[in-house]
Amino acid sequence: MDGVPRVPGQRRPEAQPQPLRFSVLGPVRAWRGSEPLATGSPQQRALLVALLLRGGRTATAAELIDAIWGDEPPSQALAAVRTYASRLRKALPGVLASESGGYAIRLPASGGALDLALAEELWADAEKARGAGDLCQARSLINKALSLWDGEPLANVPGPYADTQRVRLEEWRLQLVETRLDMDLEQGCHAEAVSELTALTAAHPLRERLRELLMLALYRSGRQAEALAVYADTRRLLADELGVDPRPGLSELQQRILQADPGLAEPSAAPSEPASTPVRPAQLPATVPDFTGRSTFVEELSEVLSSAEGRVMAVSALAGIGGVGKTTLAVHVAHAARIQFPDGQLYVDLQGAGARAAEPETVLGAFLRALGTADSAIPDTLEERAALYRSLLDGRRVLVLLDNARDAAQVRPLLPGTEGCAALITSRVRMVDLAGAHLVDLDVMSPEEALQLFTRIVGEERVASEREAALDVVAACGFLPLAIRIAASRLASRRTWTVSTLAAKLADERRRLDELQAGDLAVKATFELGYGQLEPAQARAFRLLGLADGPDLSLAAAAAMLDLPVEDTEDLLEALVDTSLLESAAPGRYRYHDLVRLYARACAERDEQPPTERELALSRVLDFYLATASQVYALERPGDRTVDHLERTTYPGLAFGDNSQAVDWLHNEADCILACVQQSLTVGSLRRGVDLLMAAKDLAESGVSSRRYEIATIAACDAASAAKDLHSEGRARTTLTQVHSRAGRFDEADAEAERATELGRVAQDPWTSGNAPNERGIIAIYRKQHTEGEAHLQQAIRAFRADGNEPGEASALCNLSRILVAMGRTTQAVDLARQGIGIYDKLGLTVRLANGLLALGIALTKAGRQPEALGHLSDALGIFTENRQRLWEGTTHFRIAEAHLSAHRPAQAAQHAEQGLALGCIGGEWAQGNVLTVLGCALSELAQVDRAKACWREALSIYEQSGSPEAEVVRRLLTPVAA
Repeated sequence: MDGVPRVPGQRRPEAQPQPLRFSVLGPVRAWRGSEPLATGSPQQRALLVALLLRGGRTATAAELIDAIWGDEPPSQALAAVRTYASRLRKALPGVLASESGGYAIRLPASGGALDLALAEELWADAEKARGAGDLCQARSLINKALSLWDGEPLANVPGPYADTQRVRLEEWRLQLVETRLDMDLEQGCHAEAVSELTALTAAHPLRERLRELLMLALYRSGRQAEALAVYADTRRLLADELGVDPRPGLSELQQRILQADPGLAEPSAAPSEPASTPVRPAQLPATVPDFTGRSTFVEELSEVLSSAEGRVMAVSALAGIGGVGKTTLAVHVAHAARIQFPDGQLYVDLQGAGARAAEPETVLGAFLRALGTADSAIPDTLEERAALYRSLLDGRRVLVLLDNARDAAQVRPLLPGTEGCAALITSRVRMVDLAGAHLVDLDVMSPEEALQLFTRIVGEERVASEREAALDVVAACGFLPLAIRIAASRLASRRTWTVSTLAAKLADERRRLDELQAGDLAVKATFELGYGQLEPAQARAFRLLGLADGPDLSLAAAAAMLDLPVEDTEDLLEALVDTSLLESAAPGRYRYHDLVRLYARACAERDEQPPTERELALSRVLDFYLATASQVYALERPGDRTVDHLERTTYPGLAFGDNSQAVDWLHNEADCILACVQQSLTVGSLRRGVDLLMAAKDLAESGVSSRRYEIATIAACDAASAAKDLHSEGRARTTLTQVHSRAGRFDEADAEAERATELGRVAQDPWTSGNAPNERGIIAIYRKQHTEGEAHLQQAIRAFRADGNEPGEASALCNLSRILVAMGRTTQAVDLARQGIGIYDKLGLTVRLANGLLALGIALTKAGRQPEALGHLSDALGIFTENRQRLWEGTTHFRIAEAHLSAHRPAQAAQHAEQGLALGCIGGEWAQGNVLTVLGCALSELAQVDRAKACWREALSIYEQSGSPEAEVVRRLLTPVAA
């Protein structure tokens, strides 16, 4: 009995047999459900294959004999076939049928009974999706089909039939790969495809379609010289191996590249979205349904926008005080003009009224993505991004709405500059220095327009009986649209209030400022409506939260500022959202409109008692960020003494369940953390601000926030120096050393490290005393100053041991290992790296363990022990990838490429070098030169000499610009090729 009561006489249902499944796209295997079944001897599997691949058709005994043995069957071949068939019938009941002296296997038409049949179905569906213009779906289906391959098809199955089918299936797989790569290029994923195509052309050097795709991917990635080099390599290879010229399609592509054919710069087919060719952004915010008045301005701006066709560019700049309705008017006009800009509309809030306006390069990155550019194809510099942006807009009709601009300098790189496009700009300042712009000064509403807006929001019935009171309300609002909207919305949500009640409240001058004041003071009068109605706790929250810099604020950080439980804080913030004084940017995150933040700070200066409460609120949020970042640091680096040397905090931080949560928090809060650092660089909080930088160092090493981290670090150095705080300055300069070093600025890095070392000695700071010389040792590796580097690292080891900092000691040992590798002392180098890894293992470290594995992999590669090296480097790569250390991930790909190259596996070396280029590496452009050098060597061994030369020339240019000694090595590589 199973313990389950049953009705008397009720029978248990019989278990349904599990379906059979077969695979031929790899080893020939069979399963009943999830249970593997034996398929017998090689010849028995050959019989099974011959039947499976006939699609249910009957195979005669003679056909099966020919399939298994070909022209030389054994004397008892027929008996052997019958024996194999009998065994299969027993092993696979219900599927093998005997018919007319032959055999057949009948499988369901669908359901995945045979992996090959499933792959064919996926391919057919992909063709339909592609025909319908849905490239994303087509690509996904082909990837699913390719994922069914598990090594060589029909692996280890003998016989001529299996040999023929094996070739056919491999050819079909390559065709699927080519089709999928072709769609990658159609979707703009050029840079991502280069790595895979490099490996494929190395594995299949005579396959011209792969060479053609590689040339196109390189050209669209801005690597024209390499694209042409691929053609030269291909032509030479075909002549040497086959005595033929490249096919016409390949030769035609070479000519188009030489002529810089504009048709090559864009995908030849529609991108992934069926209805968009090319990507058509539609980013305009929603227009308000109760837009009122402004007819003269609407007509004027619409006329300017309608003249965009035939003009170089139509630019209109709206200026006016905050709350006057600039954005509302611009969005309304933009929506009305959409039909004149069929290629799309772009929108951005430039945050010009805040302390930190949006950087043009950041905005351009977002615009380029919206226009269909892959992340990997977006350039680094402002000038390059602006040039690519203008190129993408050339020949298209796009409207760009640049809202809340700081000044003309911020706007200029964001202007299209091409015929048919137009830009609408809103700003608090008149952009008289923006050449060619049509300037519009937006004033307050007329009394009639103001009353009309108020009536639309509140309702005709309530206003009609109290018209005079309504006129008093809009007059008290100074006829500012935003103020009117706030007042009307409050009245609309309070059915028990009359218009007169609201008018009486507004008549109290204690609740608002004189509307005749100019500039920001007039804006304050608008927000006084909401602030004056707040409960004391809500008002305190409004004042204090506005003090924090940064784009927004998390609920936990807000709770720290207010010194309240999270639940109470959330109630206050949601109340502020209801009054339109705060915005909910996302669940658990809040932000001020720029002008509201300024108003909140003015209120804090005026109303917060005692005044020290402002400093205490900022101190608490600094404590919160420092304590939480310390938790993240400790989780990733258990045993590291850095956290013991950080300033003590009185306000606690968050606790995390695992590393993933901790890393997520750090990256999500990056902007707020770095803003907090810069805001805290004053007397009383300077040391905690510098320590927050140290605890958040992963923001720099990940490559995501590197530039913002660098700006904050430079500010910290300046502040500490001005305050003559040697302790903080030493730490800040050590941190700046790390920033310069990771970016490849080794001279600047060493100068900072030298100063930091002396500051650490004078201040007797154990953290700086160990980390500064450790950084000098790392720099010496890159500068090939091995004797000096060994001395620096020995100094670091002594300092770390004196401090009991085992992870620091392990780091210095691994760095010393790399010095010894460069000096030819590989045995000692391997031993030192293993010592470092032993410490990391003992402490349970993860990210730092990856650095140790990287050092060991480098040493083993130099020692000629490539299989061991590759194992350790692969482990390091997995850890860096999991922890989002993109630059270290790219560096590890580079080292794996070196190991493969030294083991004479150039195809694998080229593939990993390409990935290193795509990700970027520790060491900036200097490291890029190293990767290009290795890539060139790999390509040279693959007989792709012209492309190798292109890589070496690019590397040489980088080295010569920086004065790197590696330039001479590359010149030697180029000399025999040139000869």
